[in-house]
Amino acid sequence: MSQNWKQLALVGLISGGVSVGALELLHQTNQDVILKEAPLASLAKLTSAGGPAGVPGDFTYAADVSMPAVVHITSTIKTRGENAQNLQIPEAFREFFGDRAPNMQQGPQKQQASGSGVIISPDGYIVTNNHVVEGAEELEVVLNNKHTYKAKVIGTDPSTDLAVIQIPAKNLQALTFANSDAAKIGEWVVAVGNPFNLESTVTTGIISAKGRGLGIIGQKQQNEFSGPARKGDSPLESFIQTDAVVNPGNSGGALVNLKCELVGINTAIASPTGSYAGYSFAVPSNLVKKVAGDLIKYGNVQRGYLGIMLDELDSKKADEYGVKETEGVYVKSFSPNSAAKEAGLKPGDVILKVDGNNVNTVPQLQELIGRKQPGESAKLAISRDGSVKDIAVTLRNRDGGNQLLKPDAAEVVLNDLGVQLNDLSPREKTVLKENGIEGGAKVGSIEAGKLSRAGVQEGFIITKLNGKVIRSVQEFKNAIEGKKGTRVQIEGIYSDEPTDSFTFGFNV
Repeated sequence: MSQNWKQLALVGLISGGVSVGALELLHQTNQDVILKEAPLASLAKLTSAGGPAGVPGDFTYAADVSMPAVVHITSTIKTRGENAQNLQIPEAFREFFGDRAPNMQQGPQKQQASGSGVIISPDGYIVTNNHVVEGAEELEVVLNNKHTYKAKVIGTDPSTDLAVIQIPAKNLQALTFANSDAAKIGEWVVAVGNPFNLESTVTTGIISAKGRGLGIIGQKQQNEFSGPARKGDSPLESFIQTDAVVNPGNSGGALVNLKCELVGINTAIASPTGSYAGYSFAVPSNLVKKVAGDLIKYGNVQRGYLGIMLDELDSKKADEYGVKETEGVYVKSFSPNSAAKEAGLKPGDVILKVDGNNVNTVPQLQELIGRKQPGESAKLAISRDGSVKDIAVTLRNRDGGNQLLKPDAAEVVLNDLGVQLNDLSPREKTVLKENGIEGGAKVGSIEAGKLSRAGVQEGFIITKLNGKVIRSVQEFKNAIEGKKGTRVQIEGIYSDEPTDSFTFGFNV
């Protein structure tokens, strides 16, 4: 996919307003969540909707069954008007936001983002997009029957742009998960959501492509499959592409087949304006099921890694690498503690299949591996020196181990605040010491989050948390651990004016 497509898709993240990063792990059950799954298709001549191939679809059943399971989500974000100009909105998004651009008036302001969600269990679990709920201080969910509930965030996974929330309700109608691997290009699908705050809107189209990687989640290149640059999982994209009409507010809504089984969660649109212009993209249901189940059970996603750097093949790349295959994924090199290298893969191998599924693109391979946990095995069919062989790989976590990873409480709060902290340089420590300050943790980069909304800029030095002196990043992490769900007060300065102190209060 060309860089132009990546830029168009970047504009099209389909939330209905401005939201920022939150990660509330308020309900870690450590139990498997029961999700309804469709039986595997038994006849190859049938579509995954169950009808004969080539027969036009009737959409009424899919619409009738899916609408009660799709909810309208409104997230409320509190900001200070005098600092609104400091919100970091990329140039590409400004036309998309239009009349919903940040209000520049003085005094406290409230901003709202609108999106959709899908009920996945009768006891109130709802899956949606991370960008619908991130940064929200309050979430309101409206059911199809007009009942309204306050929701809590169970967990989010920015690497797939998915989140799980829960409302205090029982006996809800939940959608059944389809096997998205069985969904076929050309198959009819129905998109259900709340575009432009128009509740319970249904549109139709066909699946026009699978395994799309657009480069809109994170900044890592799609041919790289190694550990992330910073804490957290690396971006994972393998979208289902459809021409069903999707617009702002459809984020987190359902993409279903004609049997009303959940095929995907609508996430993005390819558009130069922010409104529908031909194509939309959904996270496939098999990946949604994995992520949602992990968030409910563990509070974070347990993703397995091969630990390899990859490249996609075509005739030119095949000549360049000296291989005969023009399909499959080429193994370039390995990351440290690579599970694939340990299992016997070598640079120059071409991965043809994962657990019997053909792979022709890096996003396809990433999705198939990303559905598995550390410690689980993946069977790879590879081509080496003209012969095909099977290799079983025991996957590892992002840190190179085989065990499941517990959520890092401090990292959860840092994601919520939207900052990456660095220790002070010796010179900065000297300057602060001359002004009676013992040290601090410096904001090295700032993203959408609570500090950004408060007007904090890069270079801000946190010197106290709840009155306790902070001398380093580790001291800040130690002080913030266990504070999730409480209110904290951060105090700090800028190095060019160390005598001026600023204080901010947050619910974390």
